[in-house]
Amino acid sequence: MTMKQSTSAAPLAVGLTAVAAVAAYFWAFLSVESNVAVLGLLALAALAAIFSRKIAPSLDRAMDEHDCVMHGAILAALLVLIALFAEDHFPLLMFSTTLLYMTAALGLNIQFGYAGIVNFAGAAFFGIGSYTSAVLTAQGLVPPILILVLGGIIAAAIGFVLILPVLRTRGHYSAVVTIAFSVLFVSFLQVNDVLGGPQGLSVGAMSLLGWDFGTGPTLFGVETSFYVNYALASVALAALAFTFTRRLERSWLGLSLDAVRLDETASACCGIGIRRAKVLAFGFGNLLIGLAGALFGMMIGYIAPTSFTFSDSLLMVAIVLLGGMGSLWGTALAAAIVVLLPEKLQVLQEYRFLLFSVMVIAMLLFRPQGLLPRGVRRFVPGWRPAE
Repeated sequence: MTMKQSTSAAPLAVGLTAVAAVAAYFWAFLSVESNVAVLGLLALAALAAIFSRKIAPSLDRAMDEHDCVMHGAILAALLVLIALFAEDHFPLLMFSTTLLYMTAALGLNIQFGYAGIVNFAGAAFFGIGSYTSAVLTAQGLVPPILILVLGGIIAAAIGFVLILPVLRTRGHYSAVVTIAFSVLFVSFLQVNDVLGGPQGLSVGAMSLLGWDFGTGPTLFGVETSFYVNYALASVALAALAFTFTRRLERSWLGLSLDAVRLDETASACCGIGIRRAKVLAFGFGNLLIGLAGALFGMMIGYIAPTSFTFSDSLLMVAIVLLGGMGSLWGTALAAAIVVLLPEKLQVLQEYRFLLFSVMVIAMLLFRPQGLLPRGVRRFVPGWRPAE
C-alpha cells in the first residue's frame, strides 16, 4: 500500500468507526428506561462532543473522499437499528418520528438555510400532508403510494399561494405572514366539520404492492412490530430527501439561492431571478414537509388540529436553528434531540417548549452557527487545495 493510499484509508477507518459508535449510542439511548441512565448517556455524549473535535478533520475527509462508502455505512446502521428493535413498538415509533421530522426540517432548511425565507408555518404544511392522507385513504380510490406523493404536491401548491404575500414583504413582516397562516390553518381545521373539526380524523394505513403496513412482517418465524414497515419507509423517505437537498445545494440553483440569501441586490444585478429562486425554494421545501406529514399521518393513524399548532412549528424551527442553518447533518442531530429527549426524560415532557426555547436562545447567543455548522461553500464539490 502506497503512502497516499494509507493516508486515504485512515480517514475512512475513522469515519466507519464513528458511524458504528453513533449507532451503538442511539441503540443504548432508545433502550434505556430510567432517567439516571438517560442522564448518564447525555453526559457521555457531551464528552464525545469534546473528543470529536480531534477527529473532525478525518471525518470531513472521509465524507469527501469516500462519499458512497460512508453514506452506505450510515444507511446500513439505520437498518441494523430497525432489526434490533424489530419487536418493540415504542423505539420504532420514536425512530420513525425522528426521521420524519428530519425530513420536514430538511424542507425548512431549503427555505431558511439556502434562500433565507423565514417560514413559521412548518407544522401547517406538515398538517396539510397528514390531512391529505386522511381524506384520500378514507375514499379508498387512490393508491396509498400516490396519496403520499399528493400530500407533498398539495402542500407545495398551497405554499405557492402563500409565497405571494411573502414576496411582497421583508424581514419580520414576512415571518408574520407565515405565523398568521399557521394560526388560520388550525382555526380552519377546528371549525370545519368535513375535516373532523376539533375531534380530527382517522387515517388509513399505508400499503405498497399489496404489502399492508398495518400488519407486522414475520421474519424467520418471528412476528415483528408493524412499525417496522413505517421505519423502513421513513428511512427511504429521509434518504431521498437528504439526497435531493444535497444535490440541490450543489447545483447552480443552490448557488443562486445562497447568493439571494446573502445579498438580494447584488444577486439581482448579476441576473439572478430573485422571485423565481424564492418560489422554487419555498415549493421544494413544502413538498418535503408535505411528504413527511402524509407518511406521519398514516403511521399515527389518527390526527387532530392540536397536532399542528404554531408551537409545533416552533419545534421545527428549533431543529433548524439547533442543527445549523443549511447544515444537513446538523438537522439530523437536532431532530434526534428535539424528538427523543423529551420522550426519554418524561419529567421534561410538560416543559419541552420552555426547554427548547432556552436552548435556542443559548445557541443564538453562544453558538449561532449551530451544533454542526454548515461549512464554507466550495464552488467545486470535493475540491481540496494541493498539499
